[in-house]
Amino acid sequence: MDAALRELFYRDDRVPFVYWREFTGTSTTVLLVGAVAVLAFVTGLSHLSQGTPTFSGPLAPLVPVGAGVVVPFGGVLLAFVLSVLAVGLGRRVWIAWYGTIVALPLAALLVLVTAEPTDVLLFVLSLGTLPLVIRNRAAFDRSLDLSPFQIAAIVTFVAGQLYGTLGAYALRTQYKGLETWVDAFYYVIVTATTVGYGDATPATQEAKLFTLSAIIVVTGTLAVASGSLVVPAIESRLAAFGTMTASELALLEDHVLVLGYGDLTEPLLDELEATTDVVIITPDSDTASAFEGTDVNVLAADPTDESALRDARIETASGVVAATDDDAQDTLAVLAARQANSEVRIVAAASNHRHVGKLESVGADEVLSPSVIVGQRLSRSVRGDADASLDGVDEAGGNDAEDDDSDASSS
Repeated sequence: MDAALRELFYRDDRVPFVYWREFTGTSTTVLLVGAVAVLAFVTGLSHLSQGTPTFSGPLAPLVPVGAGVVVPFGGVLLAFVLSVLAVGLGRRVWIAWYGTIVALPLAALLVLVTAEPTDVLLFVLSLGTLPLVIRNRAAFDRSLDLSPFQIAAIVTFVAGQLYGTLGAYALRTQYKGLETWVDAFYYVIVTATTVGYGDATPATQEAKLFTLSAIIVVTGTLAVASGSLVVPAIESRLAAFGTMTASELALLEDHVLVLGYGDLTEPLLDELEATTDVVIITPDSDTASAFEGTDVNVLAADPTDESALRDARIETASGVVAATDDDAQDTLAVLAARQANSEVRIVAAASNHRHVGKLESVGADEVLSPSVIVGQRLSRSVRGDADASLDGVDEAGGNDAEDDDSDASSS
């Protein structure tokens, strides 16, 4: 009796008062990195507005004479870098995590140079965010997924910038207005962007020939690198709507969403097309392109992604069908659909009748098993009852796994 009482009233497990994991997850990490970027930008602009700033921080004596004017620009540049890193963290890219590990201490060191009262918040937030980033390392595990051409274009661009900077600095005595490494780098950037302010100009024939080569190499590599990164991003964004435009998606109402594409999709479309609008959500671009020129609407996206379901206006859909050849994929798709719209009717097909219960448990209102239906139909056919309607087949062969097994075995 004493042991029973202890088991009932004296529990060893502890119930946390606050679930700290909810406040220290990846979303919070991304948000804080974005906040550091905003603060770095504000403080950088604040220093720039002071004209010629003078810094008295503990690290200020380490800054070379005459280089103090670069510190405010460094703060603004670091803000843009942190903004890009925050976007990368939001996409769970591992290289963005490593960049953040480097950028946050730099933001704190920048404050130790300036030592302005307005920079204290940036210092505290930078150091406070760093442990959070380290703690959530495992969440940022996605690769950048660059193609070989994109990698080659980036390497070529970096090599072109080095060629222009090193060459301009080596020939600095043959240029007007070009004396330091900063001047050389500045000259290459304004040349690559075709700005050409004219404040640094070649004074000899050799310098002019080098400038011509720099224009071709630096400008060309910049154009190739930019195109290799920007064009695929634009194409993927345009392709995200498949055969539909954003305005057409916005007009959808009382339609049926078909999550994924499988062997059952074509017969399903034959039945639905005549009575209602149908939208297929599939990540396969080849499947999406196959429906071009037809009346079938296709959204090229992941059917297990809630944002894709919202793009397809699941909140106004009359029903959802998950009927691919992969029960695991269908399970995730049903789960995402139920989370995106708790009221919509969801019907799924289980390739394996043993998975009927799993699909029902994640939110499917009705689950059909094609293998069970065919087995029951064959059973009736072999007994001479071939004209029996499928409507009477055990709730369409889905909601009672035990009956399914018995019928299938009887066949």
